[in-house]
Amino acid sequence: MNEKQVDSFVGIDVAKNTLDIRLEPAGESLHVVYDDVGMAEIRQRLIALAPTLIVMEATGGLETRLACELAACGLPVAVINPRQARDFAKATGQLAKTDRVDAAVLCAFARAIRPAVRVLKDTGTRDLDDLVTRRRQLIAMRVQETLRLGTAESKALQKNLKKHIAWLDKQITSLDGDLTKRLRTSDAWRTKDDLLQGIPGVGAVTSVTLLAKCPELGQLNRREIAKLSGVAPLANDSGTHRGKRFVWGGRADVRAVLYMAAVSAIRCNPIIKAFADRLKQAGKPAKVVIVACMRKLLTIMNAMVKNNEPWTAKTA
Repeated sequence: MNEKQVDSFVGIDVAKNTLDIRLEPAGESLHVVYDDVGMAEIRQRLIALAPTLIVMEATGGLETRLACELAACGLPVAVINPRQARDFAKATGQLAKTDRVDAAVLCAFARAIRPAVRVLKDTGTRDLDDLVTRRRQLIAMRVQETLRLGTAESKALQKNLKKHIAWLDKQITSLDGDLTKRLRTSDAWRTKDDLLQGIPGVGAVTSVTLLAKCPELGQLNRREIAKLSGVAPLANDSGTHRGKRFVWGGRADVRAVLYMAAVSAIRCNPIIKAFADRLKQAGKPAKVVIVACMRKLLTIMNAMVKNNEPWTAKTA
């Protein structure tokens, strides 16, 4: 008679130079250097353990290398929002915060919550994501420098600011060319890019951001993709109280480009325009109308990519 296999869980706290690992139900803690040797040690240990779930936090990209290597070995890895782990720790009465404690909290989170394991981005998508992020950073710097130029009185300072703005413009143009080249030289990305940019109101920036930041597009249903992007209205009810619905969380980069696309689509996309007009006639506030249009636009994109169908009014 075979004994029932006991589920095992792993929590990994990722720092810049070290990894803290908690193994349950063994109750074992490990501390290794975050380098090739340390990762090889952890990889071999976890392959032998064959855990039910491995959980780590998103730490600004530091976790990407380890998560991808473990996932490539067929291990179930879930990367969660740090806010979820911190809220879980507070809910369980764990107020202290150290790397070892965080690893134990992540392990307990894995055992209690069992977050869904999502397919990690491949190398090409991660590279595209990095370029999109860098483009956003450069644009933010250009906005700041332009504002400084408007208040600069010294000619020397104005000259310096103009020189930096010109350099930023050149870098942004170069990045745009690189992004376009990557999209057009990949059959899969080119097809999706053509589908998305075929929608009135959706431009190149919206398309490339969705492809880089939301690779789940076309793989989830309309409710899941809306919640993932942060455009799903959340209830705020208690007893007989019915509070206002609001949107919160999700992927801020995706939500930002959806906002601009929705504003544009309300003007030039007949389907979105008619939808917005109906909401306005029903007395909905302007912000509610825009968020609803963002969600509808995202739903249309998701369906088009999923079914590989080009934009038509009938499809929308």
